[in-house]
Amino acid sequence: MQSRSVAVPRTDVVVSTVAVVSVALLTALAAQISITLPGTPVPQTLQTMAVLGGSAYLGSRRGLAAMLLYVGMGLFLPFYAGGAQGWSEVTGASGGYLVGFIAAGYVVGRLREMNGSRWVATVPAMLLGSVVVYVPGLIWLKHSVPFDWGWTIHYGLTVFIVGDLLKIAADAAILDPRAPWGRLFDRIRFPDRPY
Repeated sequence: MQSRSVAVPRTDVVVSTVAVVSVALLTALAAQISITLPGTPVPQTLQTMAVLGGSAYLGSRRGLAAMLLYVGMGLFLPFYAGGAQGWSEVTGASGGYLVGFIAAGYVVGRLREMNGSRWVATVPAMLLGSVVVYVPGLIWLKHSVPFDWGWTIHYGLTVFIVGDLLKIAADAAILDPRAPWGRLFDRIRFPDRPY
């Protein structure tokens, strides 16, 4: 009995692997750009820009893989916000956001696959991706700190909205230069997608 296998061109596997690892490392780098806001244990970082934009660039499977890799690397390496690492970060106040990154990696990538990479499609995909990050983030933050939901919503969501909208606008313009604000990012462009 002969075994049959599907041949995947080696270059496609290499390109996909490099793209996944690159987005995971970009997310780790973006996590190091961290500002501690008064009153909240959750720092403001550029992570969501890497998570949402990278996932829109990679697609669902690769976006999911990149975020799983990022969270996994952070268990052993100082890749989380501010150089933190370890299981205590995943189970700490910011842990729900890390779980949300994994889910958003798939959701944003899938929406981009279904609707295309024009800014009119990627902006709503990344907005929904933000919701996917914030839902487990807020639930876990509420579980981790002894404050009411008003505090949790304010210090776990409200203080980040403006920054997140700016990051989504930047991601959309980088991915699609036809965005009305795309000329602001003419010098930063991703090469053609790896698929």
